[in-house]
Amino acid sequence: MDTGGMNMQSLDSLRIFKPMQGKVVLAATPIGNTSDASARLAALMEHATIVAAEDTRRLYDLANRMGIRVEGRVIAYHDHNERQKADSLLDQVEAGATVLVVSDAGMPTINDPGLAIVRRAIERGLPVTCAPGPSAVLDALALSGLPTDRFCYEGFLPRKHSERLRALRLIRSEARTIVYYETPHRISDSMDDLLEILGPNRPMALARELTKDYEEVRRGSVSQIRSGVIADPPRGEIVLVIAGSGYQPKDKSLLSNPALSASSASSASSASSTDALSAESVNSLDFLARLSLDYSRKNQVKIKQAISRIIPDHPLADGSVAKSKDVYAAVLRLKD
Repeated sequence: MDTGGMNMQSLDSLRIFKPMQGKVVLAATPIGNTSDASARLAALMEHATIVAAEDTRRLYDLANRMGIRVEGRVIAYHDHNERQKADSLLDQVEAGATVLVVSDAGMPTINDPGLAIVRRAIERGLPVTCAPGPSAVLDALALSGLPTDRFCYEGFLPRKHSERLRALRLIRSEARTIVYYETPHRISDSMDDLLEILGPNRPMALARELTKDYEEVRRGSVSQIRSGVIADPPRGEIVLVIAGSGYQPKDKSLLSNPALSASSASSASSASSTDALSAESVNSLDFLARLSLDYSRKNQVKIKQAISRIIPDHPLADGSVAKSKDVYAAVLRLKD
């Protein structure tokens, strides 16, 4: 390649690009602020043999904002075709090409295409690497003020109400900080479900439009965040960061909300006790029977009424809800 007429910036770009030749490269793109684009990303976009982009129009728009020109062949590479195209792209890598994989925003494979080609590259023994960069998950986690030493990322909350409840029951006893993506048109329903399953006092944060001009992070309890969502519906891309079970913030005022009704406070007490339980202990009809007996004695209600109050808040290990008749049978066994 003749570089005689190239300026120093172009030479630097080639120098950065060369170590990534003959590889699959997953590159993170800005999640909002174009200035977050790395020099490696710019070099790859300029010189990669093939750019596999989730949305080709967004790729060219990003290139224009970065002030660079994409010289290689650009193909659409998304959820619906990534498996079919993985091997043909890897054939090019095997021949010495550099295949750049980019999503619309953030890191490929994190709720975006890319995993299929990584798996096939590993199976075929071909080199694959990353040009790391912006991540909405890590950004929101860092800004939440919640523990970051141990966390789990759960992707988008399920769309259907029943599936969302099941997913939230499964993570209710999770001790690590939990991160979810959510959309503006579902955030109100999701906050209702978070309140129902986790109770009103679990600390959390809602981050939106990260790195953009209208970036906002709302911090508080589940009930406080829910009230804010109702009063001022958030727009843009949303990340929810939820404290793990048993976490207690140093600022105890976060856990108080005088607007809570007596029934909500009762639910909070039930959810709080559940938070301290392991999945193994929840997966037991005898355990549910003991809880029901205890509830019956303390609240002076019939055992069947107690069972109906206990089982919705205490799912089995697979997220399903126990049958009342099975718990009742367990109660009879305990009495015997």
